[in-house]
Amino acid sequence: MIPEYEVFAIKYAGVTKKESDNFIYNDQHDVDMDLDFYIWVIKHEEQVWLVDLGFGEEEAQRRNRKLNYKIDDALRLIGIDHTTVKNVIITHMHFDHVGNLEYFPNAKFYLQDAEMNFATGRNMCHACLSHPFNVNDVMKMVQNVYKNKVIFVNGSKEIAPGISLHKVGGHTGGLQVVRVHTQRGWVVLASDASHFYRNKLEKNPYPIVFNIGEMMQGFDLLDELASSEQHIIPGHDPDVLKHYPHSNPQLASDVAILHKPPVF
Repeated sequence: MIPEYEVFAIKYAGVTKKESDNFIYNDQHDVDMDLDFYIWVIKHEEQVWLVDLGFGEEEAQRRNRKLNYKIDDALRLIGIDHTTVKNVIITHMHFDHVGNLEYFPNAKFYLQDAEMNFATGRNMCHACLSHPFNVNDVMKMVQNVYKNKVIFVNGSKEIAPGISLHKVGGHTGGLQVVRVHTQRGWVVLASDASHFYRNKLEKNPYPIVFNIGEMMQGFDLLDELASSEQHIIPGHDPDVLKHYPHSNPQLASDVAILHKPPVF
C-alpha cells in the first residue's frame, strides 16, 4: 500500500510587488500584489522530507524581503528539528529556494542534473538569468557534490513510495516539481512551475523564465501529475494560506495543511 503523507506549506517571508511583476501579459490596471515565500514539509511517521530551504537574514536585507522566520524557527512551528532532517528536495537553485544549506549537516539533497548544469554553466554569464541566484549558495551546493551529499535526478524519479520528482524546466533550466500521495489523492508541489494559481489558470507565465515553451508545457504536466486542479500547490501564492486548513488558529498566517481538502 502506498503511504499517505502529511504535507505542509510554511510561509517564512513575503514581499509586496506590482501585479505587472508577476505576469508576462498584463492589463493596464497595475496594483499591489503580495508574494509569499514558502518551504514545504512532507511527513509520514518518522520520515521527513523537506522541500526547498528558503533564504536567510542577509539575503532578505540585500533583496528587500521581509523575513518572518529563520529556517530553524520555521520548521519548529510543526515540531521539526532542522539538524535531524536527512532528505531535502531542491526544486531549483534560485536564492529563495536553496539558501540555508549550512543548517542541514545530516541531509542529502535531491537536485536535477539540468539545474546544476544551468546554475554553473554559460547561462550564468547573463545578468538577467544569474540575478535570481546567490553564487555562494551555488558554491555550497558544489561543495556538497564533492562531499557525496547530492543525489542527482535526470527527468522523473520515484525517490520513495508515494513521492516522485519530475523535471519541468521553464522557470530555470532544471526546475522540478514534487508529486506526493496523500489521504486526498496526489498532491503536486509546483514550486515555481506556477508562482500563483493565476499563472497556470490563465496560461500567463511568470516573467522570470528561461524557456517559455517549457513553462507552458509544465502547466500541462501539472495537470497530468495531480489528482485534480485543486491538488496543485503554487509556489508563492498567498491564497494557499487562505484556502487550506491550519493546525491551530495561531498559525493561520504561517502554516497550511495541504493533505486536507481546500476550500475555494
